Amino acid sequence: MEIYILDLIYLEYLPFIIRLSLFLLMQKEFNIAIVGGGIVGLATAFQLQTNFPDLNIVVFEKEKELAFHQTGRNSGVIHSGLYYRPGSFRASNCVNGRKQLVKFAEEHGVAYDVCGKIVVATHEDELSRLETIRKNGVKNGLEGIEIIDSDRIKEIEPFIDGIKALWVPESGIIDYKGVTIKLAELIKEINPDSDIITNCEAKRFEKGELSLIHTNLGVVTSRYLVFCGGLHSDRLARKDKVNLDMRIVGFRGDYYDLTEIGMKKIRNLVYPVPNPEFPFLGVHFTRLTDGNIECGPNAVFTFKREGYGKTDFNLVDTVEALLYKGTWKLFFKHWRFGLNEYKRAFSKRLFLKQLQRMCPSLTIDDIKPGRSGVRAMALGDSGDVIDDFKIEYQNRSIHVLNAPSPAATACLAIGDEVMHEAEKHFDL
Repeated sequence: MEIYILDLIYLEYLPFIIRLSLFLLMQKEFNIAIVGGGIVGLATAFQLQTNFPDLNIVVFEKEKELAFHQTGRNSGVIHSGLYYRPGSFRASNCVNGRKQLVKFAEEHGVAYDVCGKIVVATHEDELSRLETIRKNGVKNGLEGIEIIDSDRIKEIEPFIDGIKALWVPESGIIDYKGVTIKLAELIKEINPDSDIITNCEAKRFEKGELSLIHTNLGVVTSRYLVFCGGLHSDRLARKDKVNLDMRIVGFRGDYYDLTEIGMKKIRNLVYPVPNPEFPFLGVHFTRLTDGNIECGPNAVFTFKREGYGKTDFNLVDTVEALLYKGTWKLFFKHWRFGLNEYKRAFSKRLFLKQLQRMCPSLTIDDIKPGRSGVRAMALGDSGDVIDDFKIEYQNRSIHVLNAPSPAATACLAIGDEVMHEAEKHFDL
């Protein structure tokens, strides 16, 4: 009875408590404000907080929960660092970030499994590309990768047919949303004065000795800003008066889930040999940390940056993307690829046919529609995809302008990069 009465009192005064909390928040002066509550934003906050525990940091997330967009809607794969150009930030940060991520998950009880993956060649003309990928992985410091024959493929994945494959033992799976939530908890443990605020959209910024961040909840003051805006990184940069030579264009990826029968045909991770002409890895099979298995994603231009349905549309997003010359140049370069992807997006049979290249026994009844995600693709004016991480400092702000896959795997390494930029430019 006593607990019940206390609950009633709490509920009655809840609006007052919320208003008081917001009032106190607006009175605080933060050392660093981070815009974006995905895994990169939280990993950045965590690395800063860990190395500078006295900093009071605030993270703004416009959605009702953390990791709502790209972080919570990707394939959940721990990437090894296999595909990325040696010497690039993607390559070095993926390998470094993967090691940090696995250690973090082990220490903090986040679900993960370094189960390994195979990259399967189904035609003779893919064998030279498979060897090129292997050499690339060796240059990037991967251990244990090797070309395996069809017998070994069957030992690893009995239902997969291939001439040869690349065995990549350092790949795995992880719960990226779980990582993000744990990062948020640890930040608050290190410094209870730091804040992580959801349902709070940063709309406008006034720069001076102190920055004023105008949000839907009020105005917050901070000495420095860090932007980890993902799908909106370019828009946030323009609001912060950064001159850009790129634009974010959204590409939706649709997944199918394997049914109970279909799940018996895949054990872990199975990838095709990617076509180097296209900036995507192709549809693949992925075991998730909850035991389910999904296949995909495809890659189709989306008419809404945060549009997860096949018919979702936003006028501003569409006009902005289609008025950008880089978008049209990309379309013209890859029109045949784009057309085929759109066909598969609306045809279960065509999607299945692509999967059957590696798993011939898969049937239409083995797959069912699953979730979708949207990836932020940074395009230059030329229509070329900006294929490396892009972090820039300007006027008391650091912008993570481009963080494509494997950004989730590399999140802690990206956080290190941002922290080093902050050490150079911020008075910490």
